Amino acid sequence: MSAVLQVEAVTKTYPSRPPVTALRGVSFTIGAGELAAIVGPSGSGKTTLLHVLGTLDRPSEGRVLVTGLDVARLPDRRVAALRATRIGFVFQQFFLAEHSTALDNVADGLLYAGVRVGKRRRRALEALHQVGLSHRAAARPTQLSGGERQRVAIARALVGRPAIVLADEPTGNLDSATGHAIISLLEELNAGGATIIVITHDRQIAARLPRRIEMLDGRVVADSVDRRPSFAGDLA
Repeated sequence: MSAVLQVEAVTKTYPSRPPVTALRGVSFTIGAGELAAIVGPSGSGKTTLLHVLGTLDRPSEGRVLVTGLDVARLPDRRVAALRATRIGFVFQQFFLAEHSTALDNVADGLLYAGVRVGKRRRRALEALHQVGLSHRAAARPTQLSGGERQRVAIARALVGRPAIVLADEPTGNLDSATGHAIISLLEELNAGGATIIVITHDRQIAARLPRRIEMLDGRVVADSVDRRPSFAGDLA
């Protein structure tokens, strides 16, 4: 299994008074095709780690390698290109443009990849089909349920065929049943080959995923792998 993401002794300190250390020597590797949870309570360092993994921030110490590329050695322009082409993001708040259709919201995920308009729209429709929402391509976010909006956000993350998808509390704004449906969708996409990390405070969701990286006080305190198959209905 080739490494998609390597985190090596990463520390992140913010220069406040006194300095705040949010990450303390974090190390782990995510292989191609993995489905993993990064789980921990508020203040454990999950959000800071998400920013570092997604190249939105740089570590104070240590290294982050995305598909073998050391982010610290890249100029800002190449980091932005890496983020646009190899990392997909799914956020709790959806971040959809309300006056654009679902299709256009997904197609916008390819804006910075230099893909022409016609191809962007074809790829966007394929991505909507992947998440079971091609029949709602013309709908605007205000016409969609919370679960449908999150599916559009997931399609947008997938449309660029990234090496890894980072899903930050993807069920946080959803009711329990819809949240479980979104996790089932992520499981299906992972079974199709997508590499996905779910960042969550919800231990029930984390327990459903085959790998769990547990955070506390800026450190990884446990990293476990469950080799048993996951069943979509376990927590429904």
